[in-house]
Amino acid sequence: MKRLLLVTILFVLISLPVGSVFAQFTPSAMTDMGDDYFGLPLCLPGMPVDGSCLLYGPAQVIAEMKAAGFSYPPRELPAAAPPSELGQMPVFVAKINLPEDQPAPIYASFEDAVAGANPSRYIDRGGLRFVSYFTQRNDANGKAYVQLTTGEWMRASPAAYTSFQGLEFFENPKNDFGWIVDLTDSYIAPSFGAATTGKTYYRENLIQVYETVEAEGVFWYKIGPEEWVNSLKARVVTLNTTPPEGVQANRWIELNLFQQTIMAYEDGRLLFATLMASGLDPFYTQPGVFNIYEKKALETMQGAFEADRSDFYYLEDVPWTMYYDQARALHTAYWRTFFGYPQSHGCVNLSPGDAKWLFDWADEGDYVWVHDPSGQTPTDPAYYGPGAP
Repeated sequence: MKRLLLVTILFVLISLPVGSVFAQFTPSAMTDMGDDYFGLPLCLPGMPVDGSCLLYGPAQVIAEMKAAGFSYPPRELPAAAPPSELGQMPVFVAKINLPEDQPAPIYASFEDAVAGANPSRYIDRGGLRFVSYFTQRNDANGKAYVQLTTGEWMRASPAAYTSFQGLEFFENPKNDFGWIVDLTDSYIAPSFGAATTGKTYYRENLIQVYETVEAEGVFWYKIGPEEWVNSLKARVVTLNTTPPEGVQANRWIELNLFQQTIMAYEDGRLLFATLMASGLDPFYTQPGVFNIYEKKALETMQGAFEADRSDFYYLEDVPWTMYYDQARALHTAYWRTFFGYPQSHGCVNLSPGDAKWLFDWADEGDYVWVHDPSGQTPTDPAYYGPGAP
């Protein structure tokens, strides 16, 4: 009997026009029928939720994603990496590969350099010493020698530098974004005690951020449905198109010391964003509003802070330098292998490609806004000296 009844009902449904079948299962019809209905069709992903279909399966997942701020289909950032040619250095650089407690001799000829005879001058001892050189590089006795731009020779090894570049935007992003700065797994919830998702992220991976919460002493960033990373491993850009107090122009550079990010704005638009390396305690990068007062395509930087000059540095022909606060500047740091952490003596270190982008875009007189949302950086001007690389 049950089988006969089911066959009869199916025959009636098949005989009805398709529209009338679905018309039987409107919300009002369902109310009239009580529990005596066969159910609504499943909603298709993206369909309006108006009661005409059942919100289960993929449609339910997509609706939950939308409620949580995730777009469907996933929305790409309106940005792209600038041309890689921007990262091509205008000079060749080499690292002096002698013990840091020894002065580095310079010789008039390659033969003298190999023999270690008749040095014409020295570069002081120190741990951070780089020189620029012609394309000429010779090896002898398993050691590398380069010919300096002065024509002299010394023992040094050609240095590799990072190809990392930030993003150039063609419209303002709809949500926060950023970069992973250290190897990390993501978590299913904003807690170190939560299970991991099985996904691993690597340094310089790009992420989009849809929610930020503070828990367990760090910030947690939601980068996907039930997927979180924390501020120990990620740096995030939050759009801020309103000129900050003290900036009296429609274009400025923002330096976020907490996030270690740098952004360029013009006419209410984010044009560029990337990672930087600012001053490391106690050589902080000073917060405040400044103006770029000098641009130099190449600049040799040297000096020391300790009385015994044990921290002496010598950085020859640093490309694309823009001074904005005494000796503090935005510039290439070809000696850095990664960014996103404080590392300098007060200057703002950038990859070659990022420094070139900003150098080409910025003009002398443009504003530089330096701030630390965490409040950890000293703000008293009396704390600060002139600064250094």
